[in-house]
Amino acid sequence: MTHANQSSTFMIDGVTPVHRLGYGAMQITGPGIWGDPADRAEVVRTLQRLPELGVDFIDTADSYGPNVSEELLRDALPAGHNILLATKAGLARTGPDRWTPLGRPEYLIQQAYASLRRLGVEQIGLWQLHRIDASVPRDEQFGAVRQLQDSGVIRHAGLSEVSVDDIKAASRHFKVATVQNRYNISDRASEDVLDYCTEHGIGFIPWFPLASGQLIEAGKLLDATAARHHATRGQIALAWLLKRSPVILPIPGTSKVAHLEQNMAAAAITLTDDEFAALDRAGRGLR
Repeated sequence: MTHANQSSTFMIDGVTPVHRLGYGAMQITGPGIWGDPADRAEVVRTLQRLPELGVDFIDTADSYGPNVSEELLRDALPAGHNILLATKAGLARTGPDRWTPLGRPEYLIQQAYASLRRLGVEQIGLWQLHRIDASVPRDEQFGAVRQLQDSGVIRHAGLSEVSVDDIKAASRHFKVATVQNRYNISDRASEDVLDYCTEHGIGFIPWFPLASGQLIEAGKLLDATAARHHATRGQIALAWLLKRSPVILPIPGTSKVAHLEQNMAAAAITLTDDEFAALDRAGRGLR
């Protein structure tokens, strides 16, 4: 059985090591990322399998459920686990598939304290601003993040769905440890952000790493590469991300044990330079 530790290690903020192939906990809620999962028992089994597979980096958010994902992680993970739990705040929920940016400083601070309790930790290892709220000066939002660090509520701080300019602006308030933008083999809009993160040693967490049905568009090339490695399309897409940059931390999510084990098997796949380049060209052509 492949373990996440075969994916090599990244040092978040230069001090906290994690295996690069992590886990995203968005899909352990109900439809529309709302409410409880349909099969809670299977979700719990999936979460309990994570440390057994060497996963030591999990990404969640207060808005997943809302609250459901954080609470499930607290209840399912073993006591005394050595997993870095990363969470986010800055999006309010009013129903299934409804997401509203809410970046007032007092709200962000409140939500970080609430996440602390729901996760059952003494300090949040990595807290990320889920979105920059355009209705609130971004420096005020970044100031709230700095306040959370200064008060010891969070250790490392990150951003989500941001530009290079946003990263530079936030860096005047706190050290940006990670950036979480949508990115995968067929969605390359954040290429400049990834390059900036690579140059500055900032962890880059690609959400939507498997691109779901969009991978079908890569068709024959993905199938041929997968066949050579006796792998699935999804595993090849994850292997491509791991080779793309040493700062990339993919977080494929699932609510089922079998799919989790399949995703983790990607850590053992090493693409050749030619395979990587061909997939890279194909992915860029899908934009």
